[in-house]
Amino acid sequence: MITEAYNCDVERWSLFELSLQGPQSGNPYKEVQLEAQFQHKHRVVKVDGFYNGAGEYKIRFMPDSTGEWTFSVTSSSPELNGASGSFCCTPAMAGNRGPVRIKDNDRFAYEDGTLYRPFGTTCYAWTHQDLELSEQTLRTLADAPFNKIRMCIFPKRYSFNTNEPDCFPFSGSREEGFDLNQFNPMYWERLEQKIFQLQQLGIEADLILFHPYDKGHWGFDRMDADADEYYLRYTIARLGAYRNVWWSLANEFDFMKAKTMEDWDRLFRIVQESDPYQHLRSIHNGTKMYDPTNLIIYDHRKPWVTHVSMQYWELQSMYAWRKCYQKPIVVDECCYEGNLPQRWGNITGEEMTSRFWDGFTRGGYVGHGETFLHPDEVVWWSKGGQLYGESPSRIAFLRGVLDEAPATAVPIERFRDAPAIGTEGEYYLQYFGIHRPAYRELPLPEEQKFTIEMIDTWNMTVTKLDGEYSGLCRIEMPGKPYIAIRARLA
Repeated sequence: MITEAYNCDVERWSLFELSLQGPQSGNPYKEVQLEAQFQHKHRVVKVDGFYNGAGEYKIRFMPDSTGEWTFSVTSSSPELNGASGSFCCTPAMAGNRGPVRIKDNDRFAYEDGTLYRPFGTTCYAWTHQDLELSEQTLRTLADAPFNKIRMCIFPKRYSFNTNEPDCFPFSGSREEGFDLNQFNPMYWERLEQKIFQLQQLGIEADLILFHPYDKGHWGFDRMDADADEYYLRYTIARLGAYRNVWWSLANEFDFMKAKTMEDWDRLFRIVQESDPYQHLRSIHNGTKMYDPTNLIIYDHRKPWVTHVSMQYWELQSMYAWRKCYQKPIVVDECCYEGNLPQRWGNITGEEMTSRFWDGFTRGGYVGHGETFLHPDEVVWWSKGGQLYGESPSRIAFLRGVLDEAPATAVPIERFRDAPAIGTEGEYYLQYFGIHRPAYRELPLPEEQKFTIEMIDTWNMTVTKLDGEYSGLCRIEMPGKPYIAIRARLA
C-alpha cells in the first residue's frame, strides 16, 4: 500500500488531478480497474480513473464544495491500490460559476445560481485541424458573442471536410486499422487542452459523442455495443471533471442506421450512470419532422435527457416543444448563414438573426452556424477559422438586450400576433420578424406606467418613445421588418 499527501489548494469547480505510476504490461486501458473515493464531511463521490499511457494513471475530480477533501484509491493493481491524500477546495474566483445546470422547465443556470442563456455556435471538427487554424478559431471565439460550441469528439468526414486528421482517439491508423481496445493519449491531451481553452473564454463545450459522418471511412460510427460503452466510460473519466462539458449523445442520431432507439436509451443510461457530475445530456436529430402525436425523433421526455437539442428550420413549434417536453429547448441547428449549395447552408444573415430573435422570444434558445464557401474550404461550421457573416454582431446585440431583461422573463402568450417574453408588471419584449404592422396595440397593465423603446434588430438601434404608457396603448410602427418593442417599468 502507498500513501501520498497532496496538501494543495484547488479552486471550487476546477480540476484536481492525481497522477500515479503503475503497470504497463498487457492492455492497461482495459485490464486495470482504477477508482477513487473523494470525501467532504459526510459526502462521498466515486470517480473512475484512466490510463494515460507510458505507465501513467490519472484520476480527475471537480470539487463542488469548499473545505477539506480527502481521497483514497482502489485498484486491481497492487501498485496503485491504497494511494490516499487530501486537498483544500478554495472559493471560486471571478468568472468561475461552476457547471451549467437546469434551473426549471425553460431556463439554465450556472451552479452558483447565475442565469445562463446558451448562445451557441457549431464548429464540428475544429479540434481536428492543424494548430495554426485551431488557434485562429480560439481567437475568433474570444471576440464572438457565443458561450457554447457544438463539437465532435470523433473526426468528421463530410462535404468541405475531407482532410485526414493526424491523430485519432484510438491507437492505429486507417491504413493499418484501429485498435478499439487502446486509446491514443496524444489525441485526448490535445482535445482536453482545447476544452480548457474554451473554459478560459467562458464557453461551454457541447461534446458530440457519436455522429454519422464516417460512413465506414474510419469505422467509429459502427462500433459494437461493448466498444461504444468502453469509449464512453473512458471519455467521461477523462473529460468529465471539466466544468464546461456537456454531453450530446449524437448529431443527427437518426442517420446512424447501425443503432436503434434501444441502443440510444442504453448509451444515455451509461453516460448518466458513469458521470459523477451529471453534466447536461441531450441528443440531436436529423431532418425527420416533429409530430407530437408520433414521436419519430428521440423522446426527450425520458428521464436521462436534461434538455432538448433540436434541428429544425422554423421556430413556430417552440411552444409545442415546450409543452410536450417541459424542458429547456435549444434549436442547435436552424440552418446556417452562408452560400453552400445545400439547403441547410445558405440562409442570409438577416434570416439567421431573425430566427434567433424569434426563438428566444418564444421561450427557447437558438444556435448559430456559418457556411461560407472559400477556395481553401475552411468553413466555420466544420473547421473553424474566421467568421465572415453578418449575423454574429447582431446576435451579440440580442445577447446584450436579453442581458438587461429580468431573470424571471418567460413567454407571455396573452401578447398575441407576435412572440413575446417578459415579467408581468415589470418587463415586456415582443418581436415582429418579417411582419410590418402600421401600428401595434400593446396590452400593458393599467395601474402601472412604462417606458417603451423601438428596437431595430438588424441595424442594432434602440429608440425611446416619448412619454409614459399604461393600459392598452397604440404604438405607431416604422413599417419595416425585424422590429421589436420593449416596455419597461418607468
